[in-house]
Amino acid sequence: MVEDDKHLARSIKRGLEAEGFAADVALDGIDGLWRAKEGDYDLVVLDIMLPGRNGYQVCAELREAGDWTPILMLTAKDGELDEAEALDTGADDYLSKPFSYVVLVARIRALLRRGSRERPATLTAGDLRLDPAAHRAWRGDTQVSLTPRQFALLEFLMRRPGEVLSKSTILDHVWDFAFDGDPNIVEVYVRHLRRKIDEPFGRCAIQTVRLVGYRLDPDGG
Repeated sequence: MVEDDKHLARSIKRGLEAEGFAADVALDGIDGLWRAKEGDYDLVVLDIMLPGRNGYQVCAELREAGDWTPILMLTAKDGELDEAEALDTGADDYLSKPFSYVVLVARIRALLRRGSRERPATLTAGDLRLDPAAHRAWRGDTQVSLTPRQFALLEFLMRRPGEVLSKSTILDHVWDFAFDGDPNIVEVYVRHLRRKIDEPFGRCAIQTVRLVGYRLDPDGG
């Protein structure tokens, strides 16, 4: 468990040990990352607001190193964006403080039953690669920086290479079914995406099919 609140860390540790778990505690992100890498743990309970390295950084570094030990993030931060960032970074579950200890133990048991997972497959389309778990994209050997929405749009297109996707279909999957804004927002994001993954590399992978929608051509050159 990586938690900088000493009182809370001791309390959770005692509770887990009473449940039959063996638990180690790290009080900052640097020590937590070292312990997670060097130890053979079944699960990591990870706070986000940590000294040294925050929980997002610890989680991301473990995933980049190929360590898929289940991670449950604990944080005083709440809200959809924080939860989404935790999960996108590679966490398996998320629990906001204050939390019920009974719920914490239930979440831990559920993750332990699930066990470590294999690293998700990297999506490829020609020399375009996307790692959904690490939230990273490359054109050839060049890493491309994308906003969360740009990344979501590219992932959706890459999961359906060669398929023509209408604006409404894209809105339903990349935004949500309740989106009531201007559907031309899709055009805006497609244009931004082209400027990042196509134009600098002399490619035209994202193609417009007039009056129908958009298509990702893996071999678009």
